[in-house]
Amino acid sequence: MGNPLAVVHNADDLSWAQMASFARWTNLSETTFLMRPASAEADYRVRIFTPGHELPFAGHPTLGSACAWLAGGGTPVRKGELIQECGIGLVRVRQKGSRFAFSAPPLRRSGLLDEQTLLVIATGLGVPRTDILMHQWVDNGPGWCAVMLRSADQVLALQPEMALLRDLKLGVIGPYPPGAEASYEVRAFVPGLGVTEDPVTGSLNAGLASWLINTGRAPARYIVSQGTALKRRGRVYVERRGDEIWVGGDTVIRVDGSVEFP
Repeated sequence: MGNPLAVVHNADDLSWAQMASFARWTNLSETTFLMRPASAEADYRVRIFTPGHELPFAGHPTLGSACAWLAGGGTPVRKGELIQECGIGLVRVRQKGSRFAFSAPPLRRSGLLDEQTLLVIATGLGVPRTDILMHQWVDNGPGWCAVMLRSADQVLALQPEMALLRDLKLGVIGPYPPGAEASYEVRAFVPGLGVTEDPVTGSLNAGLASWLINTGRAPARYIVSQGTALKRRGRVYVERRGDEIWVGGDTVIRVDGSVEFP
């Protein structure tokens, strides 16, 4: 269920090559490494690796790393809030029971996609160009672009040609009918990062929320379903509080152990 994450504590002395090698070995969407922070404002620093690349920011690794840091005995500087340092700077994280949420970082790139990119996306997804109802750059670090299709059912039915999408970090969203448990179905295709499809993607959902909520296309609070096509039951909880958008999910530790690096 959801999206597993490997978290390595006390990683200050590891080299980039050791971290990248271990992330390839776990073969999870992401593996993170916890370190002492460089910023006096931060509680800890995290580096985030896919099997193929290092990322400056990612959502579900932010939540999982916060959970693991606390479980490892970490004590936040600020009561009720953690400050994570990562490649994009500082990210605020809050906990309520088993649910962690992060404050969506600002978009580094926004605006409409160009028509050539849209044609590549439509061809790669196997849908008519006219079925892409809306589109936008929603990049908050990883490089996301996004398209909205006509329905959640259309999103679930996609069988993408990954070779055509290899140069993109693509999010696809479609609405559920009114009254459904979730408001949207989301899928994330990132073949260039060594992850064909990511089961649950906090950074993408943060970018989507910044786009859709701030332009009045989505309500201030909603639930996203993701991972259904991979037989995962991911749920992402999105809420605007004042000027901030918070993106959260339930987080639990399943395996605890130790690892030795050569």
